[in-house]
Amino acid sequence: MKKIILLGYMGSGKTTIASIVADVLKKKHLDLDKLIEKKEGKTINSIFVTKGEIYFRKIEHEVFKDLMESKDDFVLSVGGGTPCYANNHLFLKEKEVISIYLKTSVEELFKRLLQSKSERPLIAKMNEDELKEYIAKHLFDRSYYYHQAQHFISTDNKLEKEVVQEIIKLLT
Repeated sequence: MKKIILLGYMGSGKTTIASIVADVLKKKHLDLDKLIEKKEGKTINSIFVTKGEIYFRKIEHEVFKDLMESKDDFVLSVGGGTPCYANNHLFLKEKEVISIYLKTSVEELFKRLLQSKSERPLIAKMNEDELKEYIAKHLFDRSYYYHQAQHFISTDNKLEKEVVQEIIKLLT
């Protein structure tokens, strides 16, 4: 088997879906943000606040690169911005990788993120109009990088188990 990478915007279900896929495949699930937090001994939010985004993106790239160069097989969920910096999108096309973009519409992301925005520091203080505009702008800006994935799966109006079934079908 290969390294399976799930990417997409925040709220697309990357971490949850990756965990379930890993269980089904009896593979290790890794979450890039959790690995960064462990390495740094700080939360992602704390890293952004104390050291800034450039430092975070540098560490993110180093941790991602190390994972991609390892011999291990795993299911990896990456941060929404991971493919967009430091040429990380190039790892999505490697032969030992199966990359899957969990494609989610602005409307669906808005509904999901509105429910969990207090848990997400980047969007916690935004009103509804600001949130919708923020999501739409980011999706537009990141579209090129997300579309470097080998496969796309729409998550709109689907249960987690339906998305997992599509991924398993894709892998077999």
